[in-house]
Amino acid sequence: MNDVSNADLFCLITDSNHAQSAENVLFHFLDDLISLPALAIKNRYRNDALRWSLKPVYLKFLIEKGYDSVIYCDNDIFFFDSPQFLFEKLVEKSFLLTPHFYPSNPSNNQNWLEANFRVGLYNAGFIGVSIKGVEILDWWTNCCLYNVKKSFWRGLFDDQKYLDLVPVKFDNVEVVKHRGCNLAGWNSDESEIVKDENGQFLIQNEPLIFIHFTPLTIEKFSISNAVLFQAYQQYEERLRLKNSDFQFSNTKLTKTAISSYIYYIRWRFVRLLEK
Repeated sequence: MNDVSNADLFCLITDSNHAQSAENVLFHFLDDLISLPALAIKNRYRNDALRWSLKPVYLKFLIEKGYDSVIYCDNDIFFFDSPQFLFEKLVEKSFLLTPHFYPSNPSNNQNWLEANFRVGLYNAGFIGVSIKGVEILDWWTNCCLYNVKKSFWRGLFDDQKYLDLVPVKFDNVEVVKHRGCNLAGWNSDESEIVKDENGQFLIQNEPLIFIHFTPLTIEKFSISNAVLFQAYQQYEERLRLKNSDFQFSNTKLTKTAISSYIYYIRWRFVRLLEK
């Protein structure tokens, strides 16, 4: 699924080994999603909320098209190795989740510890689902119809926070603890990252599969002495193959970033009062 700005285009790669080939990419449009939940979501939301809440709808749409399993990835995820083993998991499993793996030390950087409960245990930028997981998709869709917003005091964070309940409510769900999956700026500091003799990155002794290049990831990995600077360069080079003038935009003053800064200042203030 491709997070385009006007939320009218969805992309399905039908062969992960030949993802660069145009004939292996199918495009669906917003008007293709005509189920009652899809219509309700399209009438209620716009922009980011529309894209996020359509994830479970689009995944179910693909399952109903005859695909036994589907993996959703945000458009800022970049693969360095084959995800085939994840599809193999979906032969048996109904649903795959990847943890944020935020730092969780109660004695240091406690803001990250609390982020697990504020933002969610799992990252909604990657979801795997099989035909056995349609019930989960229906439940997640109804959650999105209920509300998609950032409201920390209510325990809401867009479409993502609802995923905390999936392993509790449903059976046959796997939390993918492979640390080479969904590596990002928020979990790299507590990961052992080395390069083997073949030049392959290992994360906690597991091969790097994919990196989630959010603004925080780009900020941390684009520093020339960063362990994963070479991985960042590979990502940037691939983007420039499609557009030679490509440049990352300055995302430090986005609405989300400003909201995070304000939250952190409030959190620091409350912590001072506690002492």
